[in-house]
Amino acid sequence: MSKFSLKNKVALVTGGGSGIGKAISLTFAQQGAEVHILDFNLEAAEETVKEIEAANGKAAAHKCDVASKTNVDSIVEAITENGNIDILINNAGIAHVGNIESCEEEDLDRLYNVNIKGVYNCIKSCLPALKKSGNGVILNLASIASTVGINDRFAYSMTKGAVLTITYSVAKDYLKDGIRCNCIAPGRVHTPFVDGFIKKNYPGKEDEMFAKLSQTQPIGRMGKPQEMADLVLFLCSDEAGFITGSNYAIDGGFVTLNGN
Repeated sequence: MSKFSLKNKVALVTGGGSGIGKAISLTFAQQGAEVHILDFNLEAAEETVKEIEAANGKAAAHKCDVASKTNVDSIVEAITENGNIDILINNAGIAHVGNIESCEEEDLDRLYNVNIKGVYNCIKSCLPALKKSGNGVILNLASIASTVGINDRFAYSMTKGAVLTITYSVAKDYLKDGIRCNCIAPGRVHTPFVDGFIKKNYPGKEDEMFAKLSQTQPIGRMGKPQEMADLVLFLCSDEAGFITGSNYAIDGGFVTLNGN
């Protein structure tokens, strides 16, 4: 653990019960961090904790609706009663398929509450602890949809664009507090979320759509959750101490190489 060690660090990971969040939680624990997993699905969070503890890591699961400031505040208060928070990972997020005409007001509100307000709630609640840390880190999950147009992703793109600019704003405002804030912009990553999305929206055509979505990345495949987690680990480690206010594409060349 000489490189990218998180020993003696306390990390809070939203949506850490599955997919990218789970990979981040496991990776952080392997590198010595105490990991607190906040997830709406408590059972999934507890399963991740079991895996961490089986490998002699330290973790705790918390049922959390990130859209609820009261819920987030109570969990952060409980965590910081006997310690601090050094790293915040805003990974929890939800999606919507459709253009503006097929996006109803309730769809927009639902995505706003989780993808934007959820990030706001967690950052605001954790800031006192991150300031106390002296070298706190915030890492947000943006998306390729933050910077390029994607068909039928109106609401999702809107919220992820907000995550990108939240990152820039927070990074600028908290330089003096020693807090670094960055985001990563994944392309398509093979997670249970993607499998569920394909099954729901393309019934009977799962294999065909999986292959089609895989080929939209110039590299020819979807990303792996562990690949996302490894980049997040670097950005949250002391080795990345000179990096803040940056957005890192991890998309198999989607943004820069498509059409070239």
